[in-house]
Amino acid sequence: MNSTKSRLTPRELEFVRHLPKPQQVQKFLNKLPYNNEPSPRRPTLRSFRNVLTHWNAHCMEAALAAAVILECHGYPPLVMSLESVDQLDHVLFIYRWRQYWGSVARSRDPGLHGRKPVFRSARNLALSYVDPYVDMTGRITGYAVVDLRVLGRYDWRLSKHNVWKAERLLQDTPHRQIRSSDRRIDHLRRRFKAFKRQYPNQKPMYYKGQEKWSEIPREFKT
Repeated sequence: MNSTKSRLTPRELEFVRHLPKPQQVQKFLNKLPYNNEPSPRRPTLRSFRNVLTHWNAHCMEAALAAAVILECHGYPPLVMSLESVDQLDHVLFIYRWRQYWGSVARSRDPGLHGRKPVFRSARNLALSYVDPYVDMTGRITGYAVVDLRVLGRYDWRLSKHNVWKAERLLQDTPHRQIRSSDRRIDHLRRRFKAFKRQYPNQKPMYYKGQEKWSEIPREFKT
C-alpha cells in the first residue's frame, strides 16, 4: 500500500485523498462514463492511472480503480468475479465493514452497481446480483473472490499498458457455484423481454431489494 502511494503523481495522490470511503468511490464511478469499447477500438483493461487519463471505465477497470483508491485507505484489494452463462461476466470491488460485506461497481445496468455493507457473507452479496443480472441471455452461475495482491510485482495498479494478467487471474480462479431456479429465471427473462418491448431505450428498475443498493448513476434515475 505505502509503495503504491509513493508512486502516485501529485494529482493522483490528491484525487485519492478525497475518496477515503467506499461510498465516495461509488459516487466517483457513477459520474465516470462507461467504457463501451466501441468498434474499431480494441478491448482495454486499464489500470487506475489510465482510467484517470482516459476518464472512462468498464466494470473491471472500475473495480481495479476502486481497489487502488481504497487500498490506499487500508482496504484489502479484493474483487469479486460473477460468472454468467453467456460469458458476459461482471467484476466488482468488495469490502468488509465490521462483519458485513459491501461492494463498489460500475455497469451499463442499474442493478449491477454497488451494494451497501449489509451482507453477512460474500456469497449473500453475490446472490443480490442474481435477479438484476437476468436479461436476454445473462444468468449468474458462480462467483469468486480474489485478493489482487497474489499478483505480486505485476503492476495492475499503475501500469500504462493493459493489465490482462489481472483478467486471466479471475478467469483461472475456480468459481463457487450459484444455483438458481430455472422457473424463476424464466419468469425474470420473460419480464425483461416484455419491458424491453414496451420501453426499448430504458433499463428496468423493478427489482426488489433496492434498499441494499448503493447510489446508482443519474442516468438510471430518469
